Amino acid sequence: MGDRSEKVDLDDVGKFFQPLEIPDETLYNLSYHFSTTYRSLAANSRDQFLPIPIKNLPTGKEVGTYLAVYAGLYYLRVCFVELLGDAGEPQGRNPEKPRVRRNLEKAWPIESRLKQDNASELFAWIGDCIAEIVMDRLEGGTHGLEETRELDMGISFCFPIKQNSIDEAILMATGKGFALKSQLDLRQALFDGYECHVRRARTPSTPGRKRPKTHALPKLRITSMVNDTVATFASLAYSIRSLPNTRVVMGLLVGAGCNATVPMRLDDLHESKVQHILRKDPAAVDTLVTTEWTLSAASAPLIQLDLITPWDSQLDANGDRPGFQPLEYMVAGRYIGELVRIMVHDYFHTVLGVHDTDLPTQLVIPYALKTDFLSLVVAPSRDSEDLCVDLREDLPSPPSSHWQWTPASAAVLRSATTKIQRRAAGIIAAASVGLLACTREIKLARPDEPKKSQVGSTAEVQLPEKLLGDGTSDTLARSRIPLRSCSKEASATSTEWQSSSPEELVIAFSGGVIQHWPGFRESIQWHIDRLILRGGPQELGKSVFLREASDGGIIGVGVLAGTVAGSIEGIVGSDL
Repeated sequence: MGDRSEKVDLDDVGKFFQPLEIPDETLYNLSYHFSTTYRSLAANSRDQFLPIPIKNLPTGKEVGTYLAVYAGLYYLRVCFVELLGDAGEPQGRNPEKPRVRRNLEKAWPIESRLKQDNASELFAWIGDCIAEIVMDRLEGGTHGLEETRELDMGISFCFPIKQNSIDEAILMATGKGFALKSQLDLRQALFDGYECHVRRARTPSTPGRKRPKTHALPKLRITSMVNDTVATFASLAYSIRSLPNTRVVMGLLVGAGCNATVPMRLDDLHESKVQHILRKDPAAVDTLVTTEWTLSAASAPLIQLDLITPWDSQLDANGDRPGFQPLEYMVAGRYIGELVRIMVHDYFHTVLGVHDTDLPTQLVIPYALKTDFLSLVVAPSRDSEDLCVDLREDLPSPPSSHWQWTPASAAVLRSATTKIQRRAAGIIAAASVGLLACTREIKLARPDEPKKSQVGSTAEVQLPEKLLGDGTSDTLARSRIPLRSCSKEASATSTEWQSSSPEELVIAFSGGVIQHWPGFRESIQWHIDRLILRGGPQELGKSVFLREASDGGIIGVGVLAGTVAGSIEGIVGSDL
């Protein structure tokens, strides 16, 4: 077949991908419906909006060294997290000085076979990796570690968990390529995987390599087991200096998967979900909640507003668990590449009539087009001719094909990538604003009510090609974020400041997509700003800012381990 890609009409391309565009009014309706859906799920669902039994949250003064583990979707990461507190700085005068140091960090790819309903093998492997890091520390001659009988550690997971205590967790039904049985006791599985190393002495494996001596490893004392969004929340709360008018109100993860954590009132949650918290602390008022907002029940507004395209439906139908996580299929890194592949393949096949035998295999084979490639190569490109050169090298046509990438066909791939990124950013912004309205941090007027503050439609105000800045103010860049509830002393000293300054609500975020995809974070912030303006005036002039908590999944569990252990500089953790 001859090369028909030169017949590409970019106006027709825009119309072909138009179902991905969400007008401002629809996006606001989506956010409002998300808020009411979340409120209903918090009050009624037994599987979503599950409380995390954390009473004390980080103060920023915790110190000590803790073993930290993060079981992500593709990688396992292990390190020692050293909490420095104020590190001797009088009143925290050096806000640029880091509060956390990571030592002996390693990462291992999680093989697919380990995810396939073989928990004992998976956790035996995790135990081996943990033991390797602990042994490295012992062999480094770290003072005091050899005499340690128990090693305090925290671990976070990328999959959903249910908890009655901060130091234990039960696996819930999950997707994301994991086929582990639900109801798995993750604490016991981790102990079982590591236990053999407690008694085993490791001998030198490399001839001639000097080692101080052979060691038996200390036992683990698991002090915190949490979801990775909870860890992200804790990481930012600990690491960044604060001003009295600034609060962390949400933890957001947008990487291979997507999830969010927020503080919520206990009386907003179903009584069966909070009984264990009230038994331990009858005076408790708030708790952290992991939303699992990508599950089908929470995604109902997407269906109600007819935002599921045929491309989304195709991806869903061909997945491991159709209908399980509709929102995640639309925004998460595990699926963005596949969604773009489906769209581009549809255009080339339906509009241009190019057969599969002529197309690059990455456009034909499911999940062969990687999100990382789109983020690193396609999204940053501004010139179709340069992108064409890259595509011919990285996504070549079969040797027998007469079809080749041209600047016009490269523009099709870039257009699909941009449309998907912008839609994902808009949906995440709508979900975030809806969640903050659910927790009463902000207010959203009903869509049918007149609003004092309105913004134009998508057609009137276009999203800039390049958004400057990181979505945060200079004040935020210099500040440490306090938690939902400040101490009485802090509240007393901050009253005058708060009365004269707008309140800044901070969303702590982490994850490869939101951190590394060009313009993704800025696009989310842009949509958040417009949604809040459209929602009407906010009390105290509240505004919402995204703030990066890099590597929060692993740093946060080290922070929580330190918070639970109580090794702090003369104070106890802040109440939630």
